[in-house]
Amino acid sequence: MCLFCKIVAGEIPSTKVYEDETVLAFRDIAPQAPTHILVIPKAHIASVADVTAENSAVVAHVFEVIAKVAAAEGLTDGYRVVSNCGDHAGQTVHHLHFHILGGRQLNLEMA
Repeated sequence: MCLFCKIVAGEIPSTKVYEDETVLAFRDIAPQAPTHILVIPKAHIASVADVTAENSAVVAHVFEVIAKVAAAEGLTDGYRVVSNCGDHAGQTVHHLHFHILGGRQLNLEMA
């Protein structure tokens, strides 16, 4: 079972900011911005590369949750949504997740 599946199962604690039957959002333990929240589907999907017609409705719901969480966090000046796909992109947990980063002016350079 992957790290995020263990968080979903309650085996590893997290600071939840949103939860419903299909999605969980929680604060990153090593924040890269004043607001740094991870939004994940509860069902294990390894990465963006594994999004299919069968699971894409869950991913669409993830983006609805991203908008709700960003609004609830007061990110009215904007925010960044990032998902790394694969080892070469820096994906360290192979469970689809989206980082919400905000709360300050973000660097405009892309890696």
